Amino acid sequence: MKKIVYILLSVFILSSCQEDLLTTVPDDRISTEIFWQTENDAILAANAVYPTLDGNAIFAYDGITDVVHTNRLFDDNSIIEAGNADATLSRFLNEWDADYTAIRRVNDFMENIDRIETDNTGLINRLKGEVRTIRAYHYTKLAMLFGDVPLIISNINVEEGKTITRDAVSSIWDFVSTELTQAAEDLPKEYTGDDKGRVTKGAALALKARAMLFAGRYSEAATAAKQVMDLQVYSLYNSYEDLFQYEGENCNEVILDRQFAKDVLANNYYNVIGPWSLIPGSAGSVYVPTKKLMDMYEMKNGLSITDSESGFDPQNPYENRDPRLKQSVFVTGASLPNGKTFNSIPGDAAATDPVGGTLYTTATGWNIKKYIANSDFDTPANSGINLILIRYAEVLLTYAEAKIEMNEIDASVYSAINDVRARESVDMPAIASSLSQGQLRDIVRKERTIELAFEGTRLFDIRRWRIAHEVMPGKVYGMTYNDNGTLVTVNIDGYNRVFDEGRDYLWPIPQRERELNPNLEQNPKY
Repeated sequence: MKKIVYILLSVFILSSCQEDLLTTVPDDRISTEIFWQTENDAILAANAVYPTLDGNAIFAYDGITDVVHTNRLFDDNSIIEAGNADATLSRFLNEWDADYTAIRRVNDFMENIDRIETDNTGLINRLKGEVRTIRAYHYTKLAMLFGDVPLIISNINVEEGKTITRDAVSSIWDFVSTELTQAAEDLPKEYTGDDKGRVTKGAALALKARAMLFAGRYSEAATAAKQVMDLQVYSLYNSYEDLFQYEGENCNEVILDRQFAKDVLANNYYNVIGPWSLIPGSAGSVYVPTKKLMDMYEMKNGLSITDSESGFDPQNPYENRDPRLKQSVFVTGASLPNGKTFNSIPGDAAATDPVGGTLYTTATGWNIKKYIANSDFDTPANSGINLILIRYAEVLLTYAEAKIEMNEIDASVYSAINDVRARESVDMPAIASSLSQGQLRDIVRKERTIELAFEGTRLFDIRRWRIAHEVMPGKVYGMTYNDNGTLVTVNIDGYNRVFDEGRDYLWPIPQRERELNPNLEQNPKY
């Protein structure tokens, strides 16, 4: 898939009052007069939809949650964290535009694909399944972020766009469920060669499992997740750390990703310095882990750090912890890609990224490690690591959570959770048996938060769990360090998170959209 050129299609409608004299076919662009004729046209058109999948923007979703802080106080995400956002904020408009741009691209594909004359119906149906899955991906995000949104499945003109209204979110979930079920029927289980990375049957079903979990349709979520498991295509990659490196690309855990290729094509690589600030002069450390997340990582014996029997040593807080902690986060003592040792202790002359050192150094004392490759250090703006959007571990946890919520607790629920914990490079103890529904709910939620940290799911989780108003408000805390014999915990002075339960579970409909179309009613309290 990395070798497939992502050609962005522009469709132009040509008209003339003197058709025989003035109508010409432009030779400087792709036109409807010369396109939609061959199977290759169909493939190129489908390829043009793939770049609409999320890239390193996935960090931004976690950046407005309790487990990650947006480090730049002037960033839109920071404004949202502080409860100061309104409908004019560009963050809301950018998301809306990106999703509906993708949806329009899919709609255009679906309206034109059948113009191609071919006997290869298998190829055409497969390509339809790919783009329909990607459209469902965007509608899933829209439903979670905005609630009721216009359900547009065919292209509309400007005048029609001024009259559309918001469809009930239940209708969006109905559409997503139906679309992904159909798409899965038309998609193969696997690809080989250059086609690796395209949307598969498993991707459609895994996305359905995620969407239905978000919608609270637990039976559908569990069924879809089980269908993925029964494909016997996917498994957990041995190394949790390498899963997010070049070594883990296209492994059997990856179900859906955004493919990139270093040094291959313009705009087909990305900048990794956003999540970190380990390069002198870089504007990194945009998103940093918080104490809330770091405290969730258990001791290696499976006990919480607050348990008196756990063996937790506050003087050595990162020792004997869940291995995923050091595999996900740069902590004091970690080796950096530039050969130095990470140190963020305030006032330490040897600190490489001191808390409060500049506007761009970490505000909490930690930095994100996922996707940071040593081989990218010299050219960090040219990373080609594929960014994972859905992987098998999430499917297992989705299955377990859905079964727990239905109170259909059996051995398969314990197995799904324990399989994730038992990954070879993690090897955490199995959870106790015969737990209550409430106990298992707490366990699977914490396990999901740790396992999927910095992968863009936490924002959607705390919304659907309806706990955002409990976990978000208040100060942002960071590392605890030894300051001349006294343990001191970092907090961001003068900054508080705010979450209005009656407003902030939904983003506002962007003001510009409502100015263009007043029929788009606004969400409450915006």
